[in-house]
Amino acid sequence: MVCPLLLAWSVPYYYHLIWLRKRLAEADKDLGDTIQQSPLWHAKAELIISVPGVGKVTATSLLAELPELGNLARREIGALVGVCPFNRDSGGHKGRRAIWGGRASIRAVLYMAALVASRYNPVIKAYYQKLLAAGKVKKVALVACMRKLLVILNAMVKNNTPWRGVEAA
Repeated sequence: MVCPLLLAWSVPYYYHLIWLRKRLAEADKDLGDTIQQSPLWHAKAELIISVPGVGKVTATSLLAELPELGNLARREIGALVGVCPFNRDSGGHKGRRAIWGGRASIRAVLYMAALVASRYNPVIKAYYQKLLAAGKVKKVALVACMRKLLVILNAMVKNNTPWRGVEAA
């Protein structure tokens, strides 16, 4: 038997989820249409998607939330997104290096892209394997791959060049 209180609470919640999913689908369609209609954004999206491991969601997120892509140097774009390790040194004390700050939503998207790229992109895969062989922890190696992927995408957009495979490293 279902508790009436639980049933009364879950029905409006269910309809709210349906409404929210519908709104998200509409927003996703609007953003996709905007990218398709803008020649500049469409060209950038095609460049970004040409990289193995990077898909439509990553390209859309980068275009929408990182308009500086292609306009900054590699260190600046890495720091802006928050994938550059910063030190915590003070005087003679040498602290740990950690990533922090930046745009968390872009980091989340880059994490998933780097995870896929570490399996299917020959450049990122070789870099990931090299870091693991050097004794790095898997998550640290993956963050380094996120930064490398971001730097590659930034250079591609800056120079308006598509993915070329192994030469892109």
